[in-house]
Amino acid sequence: MTASDSSIAIARHAAKAAAEKIAHDIVALDVSERLALADVFLIASAPSERQVNAIVDGIEEELSKRDLRPVRREGRSGGRWVLLDYSDIVIHVQHEEDRVFYALERLWKDCPVVDLELGEDSSAKAAAVSDAE
Repeated sequence: MTASDSSIAIARHAAKAAAEKIAHDIVALDVSERLALADVFLIASAPSERQVNAIVDGIEEELSKRDLRPVRREGRSGGRWVLLDYSDIVIHVQHEEDRVFYALERLWKDCPVVDLELGEDSSAKAAAVSDAE
């Protein structure tokens, strides 16, 4: 069993919204065979709490245009690790330090990576913006 086409499509929309807000290291993992609660984990990071919250705002805004609202949201007030649960897709936006510490990709390393079709490397885009500042 693999992630549904609709879950992958939602992950791609969320990833594009995150990339527009200069999220770093955007990765999606197909967890459908390992986890009954979700099809896809989308993981992104940012260097500050403010940017974590901006990325979350961008994702929620984009998905609300598609009549999607999270069934659960956690961590918004701290801005270190925000979890958005859209049932079939769970989005983790983490501060870079927390992402390194918790290493979700390592925890779920046996799961296939989903092609997000972002076109360009979002990490390179983020680095270019950081260099310009």
